[in-house]
Formats: sequence, C-alpha cells, structure tokens
Amino acid sequence: MAVATRLRPREGANALSEGGTVGREASELESEQAGGRFDPAEFSDELAAAPSNHDLGTSLWFENDHVRVFEVRLAPGERGPFHVHDRTYFWSVVEPGRGLQRFPDGTFVVRDYVLGETRYLVHSPEDSLVHDLENVGPSRLRFVTVELKR
Repeated sequence: MAVATRLRPREGANALSEGGTVGREASELESEQAGGRFDPAEFSDELAAAPSNHDLGTSLWFENDHVRVFEVRLAPGERGPFHVHDRTYFWSVVEPGRGLQRFPDGTFVVRDYVLGETRYLVHSPEDSLVHDLENVGPSRLRFVTVELKR
C-alpha cells in the first residue's frame, strides 16, 4: 500500500470491524463511533484499481507459500489507498490511534484502535472487502497485518 497524504481530519471514532477481538472487551473498543458518507468519485481511479491492489500495508515484511506479513505505518494525515482483502487475514495494533476507513458504497467509519487490539477476518474472492485507511489522529497509527494464503 503506497501512502498518499491527505490532510482532512474527521471527528469521532468507530469500531465497525468484523471478526474476533483479543485482549480487550468489545464494549471498550466500540465505545466511540461515528460514520458518514463521502463522494466515491473523489477516489474513482483508486477504486477502479482496488480489485487488483493486494498491497495490504505500507511495507511487506515477509512472504512465503503460506502467509504475507505487512506493516501498516501511517503518520497523522497519511492514508493508504483503496485495496482488496480476498483472503482470510488478521491484524494487530502495535501503535494505537484513530483511523478512518472508506468503502466503495460511499460510506466511511472512524474509530479508535487500541494497543494490542487484534481482529481476525474471513474473506475470499467471492466475499471480498475493499477499503482504504487514513490516519485522522494526532499520533502515528501502526498495525501488523498477516494474510493467510492457504
């Protein structure tokens, strides 16, 4: 995921992520939430390329026949472009912060990510997820994301 700088912070936080939660109570993680709508035409080129963009982070740390391990590292105001998740994966927060995710249907969610929060998400080519991620908080936001290839 290449990083594109976009300095349009939004207010609020949201925890509309699917899958399991490890290390914290769900109510603690989902205490603040906000969402809304945006114009997908602003991102038309990225959205058109998203189904073939499998770069799930800002750097690929490791890959073999079984997994791909990415780091997602976003400074305040930075965003990663739209990309696709079409395999099962999980992520863990290693530096907490606030992120905004946009989806192709024109909706977005904003939420706080807490240290150690981990989510496991099941996706396939038939049930994929396309989104971007923007850091709308005051500090660096960092995850480790592991995609399972088999």
